[in-house]
Amino acid sequence: MAHALEHRLELAGHSTRALELAGDVPGLVLLHGWGDSADIWRPLLAELSERGRRAIAVDLPGFGRATQLRPGPVLPQLDAFVAELVGWWAEDGKKVVVAGNSLGGCLALRLAERRDGLPVAGVVPMAPDGLEPPGWFDVIEQDPIVRRLLSMPIAVPNALVEAASADAQRRLALLHPSEAQRAVVDAYGSDRATRTDLAALMESGRRLLPELSSAPFDLVGIRCPVLLVWGAHDRLLPDSEARIVLGSLPTTHVELIDGCGPYPQLEATRRLLELLLPFPA
Repeated sequence: MAHALEHRLELAGHSTRALELAGDVPGLVLLHGWGDSADIWRPLLAELSERGRRAIAVDLPGFGRATQLRPGPVLPQLDAFVAELVGWWAEDGKKVVVAGNSLGGCLALRLAERRDGLPVAGVVPMAPDGLEPPGWFDVIEQDPIVRRLLSMPIAVPNALVEAASADAQRRLALLHPSEAQRAVVDAYGSDRATRTDLAALMESGRRLLPELSSAPFDLVGIRCPVLLVWGAHDRLLPDSEARIVLGSLPTTHVELIDGCGPYPQLEATRRLLELLLPFPA
């Protein structure tokens, strides 16, 4: 089994980190959610590697090891980054599938709406932000340990900040995390190991909330195939009327994964793989 190649990229004026697999087309572009990084896709990348499928996961601007977001609206910056990524990575103009979780799912839907000739075969949003007001930010912001660390007037050991943010993220992300899944979630705590990093992350969430809460995409404008994946036990958006609306569109197929919360790439990796490999049919 080949490991994903880790390397740096320059896209839309940002420097970022990519995890990339060579293999068969259509290639898969994997977009993470708020507070995450490309590392959240490592279990899925391992499965894709075994099957010889081409794929790439990147740190979005403002997260992981990518450069920081610029002042101003966030979603247009991320849109430009994703569009340039897709245009650059499509092999000889062959179409790619864009899959994203949470914020990444929102970006995938926005890309589907505004494809502008980009080689997109279809999109796979997983519990995407933007269908309803997102609940992930309140979970982190109201965590008592995180709030205490951010408010303390004295220097805080990096290890304490890292442990608190990783614990809050894990409780948000996973219903029944295995040890392997815990290791992946813990890994992205290291990307915000200082109080300054954690404060910057929280600020990005505050900037994003109004943008995600004000109809960030026009569902009826989407023409390419859409595979909407949802965890049946998603505690953040358990019964979304907007999900039903999206599922009624002629280009959309909705898949609920039993026993899964908001992170199918960690909680139901094999089932997600089964859905992704034949898409679009």
